[in-house]
Parts: sequence; C-alpha cells; structure tokens
Amino acid sequence: MQSTDQALFPFIKADKGLVPFQETVLKRTQRADALKRSIQGSAARFSDACNGHHYFGLHKTDAEWIAREWAPNAVQMYLIGDFTEWKCKEEFRFEPIGHGNWELKIPHYKIRHLHQYKLHISWIGGCGERIPAYCRRVVQDPQTKNFTAQVWDPVSPYEFKHAGPKRVEHPLIYEAHIGMATEEERIGTYWEFKTHILPRIARLGYNTLQLMAIQEHPYYGSFGYQVSNFFAPSFRFGTPDELKELIDEAHRLNITVILDIVHSHSVKNELEGLGRLDGSNHQYFHPGERGIHPAWDSFCFDYGRPEVCHFLLSNCKYWLDEFRFDGFRFDGVTSMMYFNHGLNVDFTNYGMYFDGNQDEDAIAYLRLANDLIHELKPNAISIAEDVSGMPGLAVPGADGGIGFDFRMSMGVADYWIKLLKEHTDEDWHVGNLFYELTNKRSDEHTISYAECHDQAMVGDQTLLFRLLDAEIYTGMTLSSHSLVVDRGIALHKLMIAATLSTAGDGYLNFMGNEFGHPEWIDFPREGNGWSYKFARRQWSLSTNPLLRYAQLEAFNQNLIQLCNQADWFAFQPDAITQNIPDQILIFKRGPYIFAFNFNPTQSFNSYGFPSDPGKYRVVLQSDDSRYGGFDRITTGEEHFTLHTNNQNQLTVYLPSRCMMILKKTD
Repeated sequence: MQSTDQALFPFIKADKGLVPFQETVLKRTQRADALKRSIQGSAARFSDACNGHHYFGLHKTDAEWIAREWAPNAVQMYLIGDFTEWKCKEEFRFEPIGHGNWELKIPHYKIRHLHQYKLHISWIGGCGERIPAYCRRVVQDPQTKNFTAQVWDPVSPYEFKHAGPKRVEHPLIYEAHIGMATEEERIGTYWEFKTHILPRIARLGYNTLQLMAIQEHPYYGSFGYQVSNFFAPSFRFGTPDELKELIDEAHRLNITVILDIVHSHSVKNELEGLGRLDGSNHQYFHPGERGIHPAWDSFCFDYGRPEVCHFLLSNCKYWLDEFRFDGFRFDGVTSMMYFNHGLNVDFTNYGMYFDGNQDEDAIAYLRLANDLIHELKPNAISIAEDVSGMPGLAVPGADGGIGFDFRMSMGVADYWIKLLKEHTDEDWHVGNLFYELTNKRSDEHTISYAECHDQAMVGDQTLLFRLLDAEIYTGMTLSSHSLVVDRGIALHKLMIAATLSTAGDGYLNFMGNEFGHPEWIDFPREGNGWSYKFARRQWSLSTNPLLRYAQLEAFNQNLIQLCNQADWFAFQPDAITQNIPDQILIFKRGPYIFAFNFNPTQSFNSYGFPSDPGKYRVVLQSDDSRYGGFDRITTGEEHFTLHTNNQNQLTVYLPSRCMMILKKTD
C-alpha cells in the first residue's frame, strides 16, 4: 500500500483535497473487487455470471416450459392462470430445489402465447398471488385494472436488422417518454414513436435517445419511476417486439438508444411488484425503517444481499442483450449512495462523501453494474444522475472510481431557474454565470442541460413558460407584437446556447423543449379528472406557420447540427471577456468564439476583444429572423483581426440580448 502522503489513484492525485480520503477509496474499491470475484466464481467473464434472467422466470426449452422463482420464505408455490382456471392444481405445483429456489416443469401443450398467469405463494401465516420477479411481460385488465403476467411466445419474434451505432463520445440526448409523445389525449405507442418521432429526432441532429418509463410501473403518473416489474417493457405502449423494432429503427438512423433505468428503489405494491413477494418484508429490500424511502414512499433495495445484486446486474444485461439498448441513465444514484438518501443535505466539503453516511454496498453494486455494462458492450455508455457531487463517480473502476462514463450537471438547470426567480435581467452577472456553467470536475465527463423533464412537471415551469407567463397563450403568433415575448424568445435562445456551448461532454433536451413547449406535464389523476390534456406533446405548434415556436425549433436544430459538425467538446471553454457591467461574455473553444450580450437594453457597435490572428466568419447567430430575431447581425459576415495595443483584436457588433458564434477560417 502506498504511503498516506502519496495519492493512490489518478483522480485523487489530481485533487489534493481528496488525499486524506484515499484509504476510504481504496477500501471501497477492494470491496467492489471482492464482490465481483464472488459473483463471477468460475465463469470465464464477469458478465457470464449475471444470467439470472435466463434461469429464473418462465422459459420455453426444446423439451418443455420451465418456471423458477427465488422465494426463500415460501412454503408452497403454484403456477396459476388461464390454463388452470386460476386455481391451484397439483400438476402446476413448484418443487423446492435448494437455496430458496423453486422449480416447475410443464409440457409445451399446457401453456400458449398470450396466456396470463401468476404465482400463488404460501408462507407461514398467509398466502397471496404474485407476479414473478423476472417476468418479461405484464398486462392490465381494462375492466378490473388488475395486472397479470403474460406469456410472450410469438411464432415469428422480431429479428433485429441493424447493428448498433459506434460508441457516442459526446451524447446529444433527446429525452423522451413514449406515452406522452403523441398530440392526442391518450397514451402513445412504440409504433407511433418509431414512425413519427424518430425521424424528428434525426432531423434535429440529436445522436442519442433516452427512453423513460420503459420498465413496467402500475401507476402511469409516476413517470415510470415507481417500477414494479423490472424485466417487463411497459405494456401501455405496445408489445416487446414493437419496442425492439423502435430501437432497431433508431439504430438504422445512427441514433444511440439508452434506457432510463431505475435501480434506486421499487414500488411498494404487493400484487404488482416485489413487495412481500414471498411473504417477508426483507427478500429484496432492507427490513424495517431502512427499507422505506422517506420521500418516495417506496422500497429500498438491499444491495448487500447477493441475490438482490445478481437480480439487478442481470437486469442490466437483459436490457442490453434482449432489446439491444446502448446503455443506461441510472436514476436516483444519490439516493442509493447515502443512508439518508442525500435528502436535505448540502454537500459542502469532501468529508461528506466519506464520513460513514455512505451505503458502501450500493456503491459497490454501481461499480459492478458499470463493469458489467462495459465488458458486455464496449460501445455502451452509462450516465449517473447524482446531485451530491460524489468524487470519482464518473471515473473508471480500474482507477478507483465508480465507473460511469458521464454524470449529469444537475446544478446548471437549477442555476437557470434561480437566476430567473431571483434576479432581473439587469442583474445577471456574467462572471457567476460562466462559473456555474463550467464548474465541473476536470477528470469526469459531464452532460449539461438547461431543462429536463423535472423542470416541466406540475408545480414547476419550463423555461419559456417562466419567461412568458400568460403571454405564452396570447403572444406567440407572428402577427402579435409583445415586448414580453420578444424578451422571452431572445433569452430562451441565449440560455440554450450558453448551456450547450459550455457543456463539458454532452447535452440533454426533454422532448418538446426544443421549441418551447408551452405547458407543464400533468399525468391523468383523480385531481384533474384523469385527463391526458397535459400528458402529451403538441407537435403541431412547431409546424404552424402562424406561430413562433418553429423559430425556436429552427435555432435549436441549427445549434445542435453545428455542434455535431464542430469539435467543441475537444476543447475546454476558455474565457476571453467577462465584462460584468456591460453583461458581455465571450469565450472560445478551439477555432470557435462564442460571444454573448446578455444586456437587456444596450447594444455595442464596435466591441473589441483579444483573439488569435486571422479571419473569422459568423456561422450562427441568435438574431436571425428565422429564429425570431431582428436581423441586426448577418450570418456569414466575415471579421478580421487587427493588431492594436500589442495584441490581436477582433471587433464585432453585439446587439442586446444576442449571441453569435464565429469560426476562425484563416
């Protein structure tokens, strides 16, 4: 072991503030390595040992159907369904096979495609009907609203036609919810998304699709974050084969597809989910108070239990193998890593990441999940949603980290909301703004966003809604003249452009926000009369020639496409000018210069700033009339540096509330 005054891992060596905690990081790494060896056993590769989905659940072999379930507290178990008239019959009784596992073998002719089924489990003191933990298809009866497992064994299962894309180094993510991706007041489908939305995503220039709410969840309004059946793609949107076809089509369009995976908790439901599956409260979850999430009212997994860890690892492998997802965005990572779930905590010093409040079992699981993902599919990417700022989260496991490829820069969206809530335009401090947008760990890759689905939920507002308020309903026609709308559209473009152009390694947009979708998200519930009015996307707003939404979309599209063509992420944002009184922010990334004037009233006719010598061309600017601007700048205009005062200087016209991107061409 290295001495305590010598950094052990590269990310610790790069940050002296972490040196006092290197022993904790070492123990954390050793813990994960030991767990990995234990799970792998004699398997050739770690991923070869994570096959619970091939063993448990209902499977059709050449000889028969085989059903297996892990239920250590059970004393008796039956398979019931259409084929048993929902009664316990002796020929469908499971036999215990050791280690808490149960097995049943059934002749082929007894079970058919689309048959519905459940487990009937007895334990000391009670019994109940349950859906198998590894079940791959769950449906809901439209009359009774009850959920059951369903046999999925089509005669001609879908066969993939297209290889997945190359590994995306800099994800430009389109975050989407299948059910909401229709304009009609109902639930959209996989087929409709494939047919109507995928071409839109490709046209806009996004290279990555992040799908939400795919894992089955009994309550639609949970946005998919109260998962009941971890291996079952949601029946609401269509069949498993239709989801495969959607992903295959995305691959044809060279779009990477990642799953918003929920391993941070599970819905408490017993009839639909894992709750008391074998009659105990501690099969998959921690017993007692620790097993209940205080904010989400859900069950918390016991990551220290080998069977639970294997269940979740197999779940990762299943989605990669069976549906050919290209990676994951892990939800609620903060909640997993801390005993207090990170609630009501401001992480103000490094000690708070290593003070014993950490669930080291959960952290070890996350490390192993990343090892599995990258071993199984080297082109896959993993993204962590963490608000705590845990150092090493997006550092490779071999280097002492937890192994994610990217972490979400969640503070960026929070900063924009705080700025709009607490400061007038005249008080926007460009120095603070640049700091907040670029304040990222240099040794970890990050994804920035101005707003995601969180900012659009009921009780909150999208950026454009905050900027326009009621005039979003009355002032968005091309014929109307509103200073409020002019201001809002101008600032919306500046905020999106500033977020993308300062992003560390990638960018995310929630569907519809590219054109400033006017309304919040409110799923059908008792309080709104079970209405779908706010659980949809009004795509027609962006194609209506009489409205200004198309202008915002055009700006977003051209900005994303330019980012794709350029190599911005190869360079760190390098500040040139942070003029706080004038509210001018200018920085460069490689051959590109980004000039922002956040001043609400003052334009600058000849604003000079230092630059490398040469010729620069305006390749994109927010004041173009195509984007709802006033054509005070000319796209394509060329500027030449002059050598004055012992430096090379570029001079440009910077109108109020505008930005321009210049590229060095000579």
